[in-house]
Amino acid sequence: MNDISPIEAIEVSEAAARRIGQIMLAEHGDPKAGRLRILVTGGGCSGFQYHFKLDEGPEEGDIELEAHGARVVVDDMSLGFLKGSRLQYIENLEGSYFTLENPNATSSCGCGTSFAI
Repeated sequence: MNDISPIEAIEVSEAAARRIGQIMLAEHGDPKAGRLRILVTGGGCSGFQYHFKLDEGPEEGDIELEAHGARVVVDDMSLGFLKGSRLQYIENLEGSYFTLENPNATSSCGCGTSFAI
């Protein structure tokens, strides 16, 4: 298990937690049935990309946190890139999406899913 506490890892906004609950309710019939997994992989126009997917549970080495009733998991490798980030859910004229405010990123692309360190 990683020695970064869930509080240090990622902050989850109320809007993001509410949307995670809505997704879990639609997928599983229960807003607390699953988790949102956040991954960082190589690629994208800035070097690294964020990925969000539904997940049933934590795996060894994951950090799991619960905020505002929603559960989020982050794998050990991605955690180093995300420490101190804030997960947001945005709804505007361009659409609706999860985004991360990442203090570790030195630059990011216009779409907000790719970043550099």
